[in-house]
Formats: sequence, structure tokens, C-alpha cells
Amino acid sequence: MFGREGHDVGSDWLRRARISVLLVGLSVFVIVGCEDNSADAPGTTTAGEPGAEFGLVIHGGAGTITRESMTSELEEGYRRSLEAALEAGYAILEDGGSAMDAVIAAVMVMEDDSLYNAGRGAVFTSEGTNELDAAVMDGVDRNAGAVAGVTRVRNPIELARLVMDESPHVMMAGEGAEVFGEQFGIAQVDADYYYTERRWEALERAREDEEITLSWHLEDDRMIGTVGAVARDRDGNLAAATSTGGMTNKRFGRVGDVPVIGAGTYASNESCAVSATGHGEYFIRNVVSREVCARMEHRGESLQEAAEAVVMVQLADHGGTGGVVAVDRDGHFSMVMNTPGMYRGHYMAGGTPFTAIYADEGDGR
Repeated sequence: MFGREGHDVGSDWLRRARISVLLVGLSVFVIVGCEDNSADAPGTTTAGEPGAEFGLVIHGGAGTITRESMTSELEEGYRRSLEAALEAGYAILEDGGSAMDAVIAAVMVMEDDSLYNAGRGAVFTSEGTNELDAAVMDGVDRNAGAVAGVTRVRNPIELARLVMDESPHVMMAGEGAEVFGEQFGIAQVDADYYYTERRWEALERAREDEEITLSWHLEDDRMIGTVGAVARDRDGNLAAATSTGGMTNKRFGRVGDVPVIGAGTYASNESCAVSATGHGEYFIRNVVSREVCARMEHRGESLQEAAEAVVMVQLADHGGTGGVVAVDRDGHFSMVMNTPGMYRGHYMAGGTPFTAIYADEGDGR
């Protein structure tokens, strides 16, 4: 994320954000010491307090998402879509359904919406094609399934679950994954299903940037729009699901963090379920999703403490930008980003649907 003069705008914002997190944390400490508001916040991460019986948290991508770059119509569209995804997943949980069924339902709503870089709205590769990745993980037994580089699957998240449920493998890629899906009736689509003018224009801008800079190693918002969901069901089981179209103008079969279990997607009933979004290479190197859970398991950190340590410090110190949504085994949730915005929302038992776009909107506690 660089300005016209090569100034790293994202890094400046990140430094300010990290200071803000420290100040907010201090304020929360003072407030909690004076007054107990935990009863008003389903899913709160206050130590010793119970979380929500069930619920889910979703994201639709993180990056330089600002009010200045957003029209009122587009903002309204994102909020409606996020709420629709929340409603789809929550209805399953409320009816006693599994966390896995809930995250699949929520992600499919977003895959079918061209607003996001997943499913129908997937970005274009340098060759003008679409290559999609997805992953799911079940916190009950840590079973997982993932697909990478598929080009004609309507809902990659369904195929990822199929890999988990109907094969002895964790990841399948490309044509082989598609053939496997066909055998089980997974919906296939023609290439033009993924075409949107918005994504094609983004590819053309990326190509123009390369011609000017003579480089394709650019830090910008080519990865915004990855979608994901995490959930806890009435039985206390956790699940995570993530889906993406990757990075605009990507080449050479590049695969990001989403289908890499432990990087972009992870779930364990021992700690938490996490779905990530951002610059995938950094999430892979830092094993972000597993790291959040590991800090809870081995350091005794709360979900919020672990998520902030990984995203705001560890990931940021290595130059990575993005965010995570997570829910822990006790029904606490977290939504953390080191970017100016992240499409996100939660719907926890005892609460109401909450959606947000910009970092300063908080998390609705």
C-alpha cells in the first residue's frame, strides 16, 4: 500500500493502529476495574466470564478500506450482505445445527455475492482467468479439507468440505479437485460466471502499474475480499471456513494462505477457531491461525490477547497486513485487524447481528 511518492501509507496507519490498541487496552482495564458490563456483551472475552452459548463471526476481507473510497450504495450493499451471511449461519446454530454447517452456510452466501473476492466475485489472474482456493476445519477432531486453484466450481467451500468428509486427504488442487467434486455432484460453472466488470478493471489497473514500475511485486489491495466464518454450536464444537479468489494479477499458479491449514484456517475445540484475511504470504510464514490458538493453549492467553499479539505485533513486525476473526471454546469472539478496515460481523446467542467495515467502528461489544 504505497502512495504516489512511494510512501508506505499502510505502515503509517499500522503504527497508529498499534498505539490505539494499547490505549484502548488501558482504557478497558480501567473501565473493567470500576464497573462490570459483561452482562451487556454476549461473547465478551473478560477473564472468568462465560461467553455465548453459540454464535458465529464472519469477515469479507481486510485492507485499505476507508470511508473516502466507499460510496453509500456500496457500503449499504456490504452491510446487507454481511447480515445475510450472519442470518444464514445463525439460523442453523439456533436450530441446534453444527458449527460446520453454520460456517459453510455463511461462506456460501458471500461466495454467491460478487462483492467479495471469493466464488462469483473472484479476482482475475495475470492470464485473465480465475483460480479459487478454500478450506474448512472441524474443531471436534481437527479434520480438515482444502482445495487450491480450482477454476470451475461454483462454491469452493463445498468442495473443501467434500475433501474433508469423503476423502482420506486434506488438500486437492486444480483439475483433480474438480473431477473429484463432479463425482459427488458439486455444482460446476462456466468461466464467464466469475466475470464482473469491477474485477476486470482491477486487473487492467494492475497490468498498467506493472508497465509503469516494471515490477509485479506490488503491495496494494489486490487481495481484499477473502471471506470466512468461525462458529461455536450448542454442543460447544468449533469450526472454521475460508474462501478466496486469491490476488489480482497473480501468476505461476500462486496459492495463498487460505487452503494452508494453520495459516488462513484453523479450528480446535481445545482453544479456538480462526479464519484469516490479508496478504497470504505473511500469514503462511507466521502460521497465523494456528498461532492464535497455540498462544491460548500454551501461554494461557485469552482469545483477544492472543489475536492482538499475533496480528498487531507478530504479523505486523514482519510486514504483514490483514486480520482475523475467531471464536473460542467458551463462546468468546474476537475480530482484529492491522488495516484501516475489514468487512466483518458477528451474531452471538443473546445478542443481535452486528456488522462493521471501518476499524474505528469497533467490534460491537
